[in-house]
Amino acid sequence: CKSAINVVGCVCLSRSSVRAIFSSSKAAVSKPRKCASVVYTAAASLAVGGGLCAVPFKQVENLSHDSLIRRAASLVTDSSSTFLSQTTLALIDAITEYSKAVHTLIALQRRYLASLGKLTPAEEDSVWQVIIGQRAEINDRQDDCKRLESTWINVVKLCETAAEAAYSSGAEHASITMSSNIQVALSQVKEAQKLSQDADKKLAETKVLEVQRMAQQAASSEEEEIPEAYLRED
Repeated sequence: CKSAINVVGCVCLSRSSVRAIFSSSKAAVSKPRKCASVVYTAAASLAVGGGLCAVPFKQVENLSHDSLIRRAASLVTDSSSTFLSQTTLALIDAITEYSKAVHTLIALQRRYLASLGKLTPAEEDSVWQVIIGQRAEINDRQDDCKRLESTWINVVKLCETAAEAAYSSGAEHASITMSSNIQVALSQVKEAQKLSQDADKKLAETKVLEVQRMAQQAASSEEEEIPEAYLRED
């Protein structure tokens, strides 16, 4: 109830203030032009304050619709730039973590291949458990990259739209700044993706090497077993 009374009181006060302002503006027709300008500015500021956003104005010429649109465009580009920087940082971190996980798997597989034929069955099983766990981590990291990349692409499109809208509204500086931020984000993500692609390439090479070594190991085992089988046939 007290909140409702306060709201009603504020509305009544605002209406009274507006009536007082316009009454004083009528009475001030014969007064100096400077006073009339101040009264008009105050009335316009109060009217804007009752809407979406209270914008302080110091000069009458700044109250045009074009000026308000340019200010709004600047606010949109600023918030879009923040959105872009946050998603770009998150995506780069995800790609970096994915690349680290891939390089860790490459090291594990190469270490396993180097000790192939020298491990006991228990040791070999233990190594494979570690490799399987690392592959699962890579899959998780890859899912994070895909999720963040999807969000990042949508944010880039949003920023491009904001830049176009700012330019068409006359906020050229905001549009140029937004376009520059987009180019920086694209460049940073591209560099991070190059690192992950290089890691994927090395992983593929390691897998090929693994297949070759496993085939050689299998062939070597068969050659060692042939004499024994031949003797058993005799």
